[in-house]
Amino acid sequence: MNDFPTILNRRAFLGTTGNSFGAVALTSMLARGDSIPHPAYRLAPKAKHVIYMFQSGGPSHVDLFDGSPFLIKNHGKHLPPEVKGKQRVTGMTAGMKNFPVAKPVAPIRQCGPAGAWLSDLLPWTQKIADKICVVRSMNTEAINHDPAITFINTGTMQLGKASLGAWLSYGLGSGSENFPAYMVMLSQGTGKNPGQPIFSRLWGSGFLPSEHQGVLLRAGADPVLYLDNPPGIERPQRRSQLDDLASLNQTFAEQTGDPETLARIQAYEMSYRMQASVPDLTDLSKEPDATFDLYGPESRKPGTYAANCLMARRLVERGVRCVQLFHRGWDQHVALSSQLPRQCQDTDQPSAALILDLEKRGLLDETLVIWGGEFGRTVYQQGSLDSSGAGRDHHGRAFSIWMAGGGIKGGITYGETDDYCWSVAKDPVHIRDLNATILHQLGIDHNRLIYPYRGLDEKITGVEPAHPVKSILT
Repeated sequence: MNDFPTILNRRAFLGTTGNSFGAVALTSMLARGDSIPHPAYRLAPKAKHVIYMFQSGGPSHVDLFDGSPFLIKNHGKHLPPEVKGKQRVTGMTAGMKNFPVAKPVAPIRQCGPAGAWLSDLLPWTQKIADKICVVRSMNTEAINHDPAITFINTGTMQLGKASLGAWLSYGLGSGSENFPAYMVMLSQGTGKNPGQPIFSRLWGSGFLPSEHQGVLLRAGADPVLYLDNPPGIERPQRRSQLDDLASLNQTFAEQTGDPETLARIQAYEMSYRMQASVPDLTDLSKEPDATFDLYGPESRKPGTYAANCLMARRLVERGVRCVQLFHRGWDQHVALSSQLPRQCQDTDQPSAALILDLEKRGLLDETLVIWGGEFGRTVYQQGSLDSSGAGRDHHGRAFSIWMAGGGIKGGITYGETDDYCWSVAKDPVHIRDLNATILHQLGIDHNRLIYPYRGLDEKITGVEPAHPVKSILT
């Protein structure tokens, strides 16, 4: 039964209570999750927050997480046709006559209690091997960037669907009265520059009410757009204007039950609170030097990946439900041997520092951290073998990510690929399973968190089967 109209009526009813609709009734309602059409979606949560360090462009699992002595022994040999099979590859390498296997560009060694393969390009990640779970059996059908990044972030390659963070906002509400449930930051690495474009629809709300879309936190003097009052308008005047506007919108909402009217009230009220909360968030003057030393020298430069990792911790401290970092520059079709080390230098220390910082502050157990991209890279080389300009093509058939905190077992490796890092050999994890696992750890049954839209019960995991990966959970 579609009970969404009932939700609208309840929203309209709640809007009649109190003198300040936006500041009291609606905020409390949304924070409790009263906008959920199907309330039987909850499980016992292991985490309260998610920090998703999304590495846009496709980090090379072959070079970073899945190399082995076998690749070194077979360097330069052709990928056997029976291994390659009929796997789709992009037009950039589809016409190659031979597919020469290329060993990792740097030594890769076993670390931590499970002997996880981690590249020497990731020395800081090697140090936290006992705290992370490396999943080596990720897979996706997408082979090009935009479909792939859309798929993993929204559950479908089709445009216009709700993002993972928006679903978490819709399902759980915000853990903070002063910040949205879903915050996003962007950065550009020194690997491939510029990296693949990042579109705002990746943190959009799609068909969900617009209050659930991600809010972009930018670097510089104006971190959130359109937050400042117009010239000549002081804060008391703004408060009076918002009260009058809320009254008008409340009347319209009661007459129509329009959810976007309620979302507009919520947006005005959140913006008013953020006028005070954002300056405090972005003021790093009270952070000790030891914190910047932990995250690395780039953490003092607003807009860098390191600075965004530090900001992610500060957002979680303030109750933000989902923080997503999009870091560009991982698309190494060329110059892999020079681009990949630079990209790792940008990200390795800050990523590990975030885990250590959360743990030190008692936040890691309640914060699920994910590090990964939309797909991996081919074991064969694109371009002349061993040349400085050679790289690797896209590869979605098998790739690696890592996870930590939030009820994830540390110090383990899950899943295996074949000797050529080409296909999943054991314990496959589709990107739908990853999203189901994320929701599960926050106490959500992905099959029950749905939204009726155009005759379908939409959900982040789509219509095909998906399952939380129980073996990696505590």
